[in-house]
Amino acid sequence: ADECRIYTDVDGVYTTDPRVEPKARRLDRITFEEMLEMASLGSKVLQIRAVEFAGKYNVPLRVLSTFDDGPGTLITYEDEDMEQALISGIAFNRDEAKLTVEGVPDRPGIAAAILGPIADANIEVDMIVQNVAEDDTTDFTFTVHRNDYPRALEILEQVRQDLNARKVTGDDRIVKVSLVGVGMRSHAGIASRMFRALAQENINIRMISTSEIKISVVLDEKYLELAVRTLHDAFELDKAS
Repeated sequence: ADECRIYTDVDGVYTTDPRVEPKARRLDRITFEEMLEMASLGSKVLQIRAVEFAGKYNVPLRVLSTFDDGPGTLITYEDEDMEQALISGIAFNRDEAKLTVEGVPDRPGIAAAILGPIADANIEVDMIVQNVAEDDTTDFTFTVHRNDYPRALEILEQVRQDLNARKVTGDDRIVKVSLVGVGMRSHAGIASRMFRALAQENINIRMISTSEIKISVVLDEKYLELAVRTLHDAFELDKAS
């Protein structure tokens, strides 16, 4: 097939959720890789499995509206023209929670000792940060889905006792905001530009995670809308590249 057309209640894939940023722009094209990242990070236009299947069998997808005519958004493989887009979109996830085990002995096997019981409870872990202090202890922080927060907190209290750690803290009022774009591969300074834009709005970053085409930050949930709009403006996503 030349392409697979998927009709939905929206007329394509947007730079971000128009309900949060009214200046969000419909994308003419986006890569499979970018769409997979955005879907996994909270964008709900397409199911991840559909994008994976289309990419595996090299069948371009076109997202179209059931109710209105229009070209929609083509999801396909990366080419030279698409490489010019620095950032394709901003995804966000409201269903995040953060947990920290403080004062854990800094020795081999600690990560497994903490995350093993979490995995045994079928709780999926997302971002992980470990900080080492001067007294040979470490603070181990990770995020989970907000629905899993109470159970994870309960498990970590037992882990804390087993490891003789200082205490367990948590926060279930956080969000994850992510920049996605294949242009990150060939352009430096994206992270610093992102962090500077957030700092200018006095938005504190709690955690950071990066990959080849993605930068994610964890923020207090009260800053979600402001952060998305700030980054959308900072990277001029309302303008076609």
